[in-house]
Amino acid sequence: MYSALMSTQERLIESTRELLWERGYVGTSPKAILERAGAGQGSMYHHFKGKSDLALTAIRRTCTELLATTDALLTGPGTPYERIEAYLRRERDVLRGCPVGRLTMDPEIVASAELRAPVDETLDALRERLAQVVEEGKESGLFPPRLDGEEIAATVLATVQGGYVLARAAGSPAAFDTGVRGLLSLLRADADRPA
Repeated sequence: MYSALMSTQERLIESTRELLWERGYVGTSPKAILERAGAGQGSMYHHFKGKSDLALTAIRRTCTELLATTDALLTGPGTPYERIEAYLRRERDVLRGCPVGRLTMDPEIVASAELRAPVDETLDALRERLAQVVEEGKESGLFPPRLDGEEIAATVLATVQGGYVLARAAGSPAAFDTGVRGLLSLLRADADRPA
């Protein structure tokens, strides 16, 4: 499953990331982590203080990767509308859900300020980056001045996270895609409407 060149520590982190996404914190037992990582019994405690420390490392990495992917799309080429569209339409495993958003539904993570912190920071950073793109669109005249960048950013994020939930409930990515198309048509209409 993992490259022979990958260290035991890396295999533990990657295994934990996958298991958190699939099963949540409670369902991610040390035994499951070790089995998936192909690591020996004492490996986790050699590299980490325990499950919580390993989970925090895994959550931070997941958050960092999500922000890097988002930044590449939102700072890439194109108009502000096109960059928001690229973010909304990027390749996703919709039925699996968002690896960060799903953590917000895990009561153990939500109850732990330490485990929740990188999730909160990531969602805040996503809203901030999206708001900056909307404000850029307003400054360039693409979006009307009456749009509030923070409100639009929250709407974009809510559409993505809500789209995951609806798609998983329906067992089809169609609900996610419908939400994205609807939001883009509203943004496009605002971009086409005179200020």
